[in-house]
Amino acid sequence: MGRPRVSLHGRLALRILECRVLPIAPFMLVSGRTQTRHVSSISQGRPLCKASGGAGEREVEILMFLSAIVMMKNRRSITVEQHIGNIFMFSKVANAILFFRLDIRMGLLYITLCIVFLMTCKPPLYMGPEYIKYFNDKTIDEELERDKRVTWIVEFFANWSNDCQSFAPIYADLSLKYNCTGLNFGKVDVGRYTDVSVRYKVSTSPLTKQLPTLILFQGGKEVMRRPQIDKKGRAVSWTFSEENVIREFNLNELYQRAKKLSKAGDNIPEEQPVAPTPTEVPDGESKKDK
Repeated sequence: MGRPRVSLHGRLALRILECRVLPIAPFMLVSGRTQTRHVSSISQGRPLCKASGGAGEREVEILMFLSAIVMMKNRRSITVEQHIGNIFMFSKVANAILFFRLDIRMGLLYITLCIVFLMTCKPPLYMGPEYIKYFNDKTIDEELERDKRVTWIVEFFANWSNDCQSFAPIYADLSLKYNCTGLNFGKVDVGRYTDVSVRYKVSTSPLTKQLPTLILFQGGKEVMRRPQIDKKGRAVSWTFSEENVIREFNLNELYQRAKKLSKAGDNIPEEQPVAPTPTEVPDGESKKDK
């Protein structure tokens, strides 16, 4: 898509580099303003405690509130990159508030720089070893129907989704461990092929909780998906960790069964589903799965 493709370590280094200056600048300015206020108070013979109260305490409250939000957000983070990304994201919010407290012009300039950087510096794509086949709007149905003896796990993703980018190295690692003749891994960009998202009922709205979506196909038919969708059409929160994917999709059992079927040759039956039937999600349920 015309964007750089780098490794996971490269993505992490770029994320650190991109936020190295902007998050630190306002804290230096706040510290400088506090020291200036202290020096001014001493020169005028006023008590130091009165000068350091008020605005300084409010700034500390902002930073403490930021720390609490980061700790809550990081409870769902899986990779180191997600942890660092959450810290930088909320740091920028706190920085904007601190800049506006210092000078409204500086606050507007900071927000403008953040928007320009967001629009011009796209996040890099994961590029590493993987056994994944990429589909388009025409090949996905053809491949699923071509050999119904093959079990497919397909990720529906969008390049602009941070959750999809964070899951990319995990999914690639799973494909390296479990891909075989009878168990294949695929991906399709529903951000690019919107008709695929409509056919498979995967929402691609900016506020969606359905990206990424993993669907297990056996015999050319959908058997289960994560995250699940409740009766109101809302995605049930689910953590895309390697352990959760292995457990929920029974990858160990699927792999062993696929290896046995591949050794059996042409005598294998067309359909032998081994994954559990997805349970119905209670109406309104939104608790995080294990």
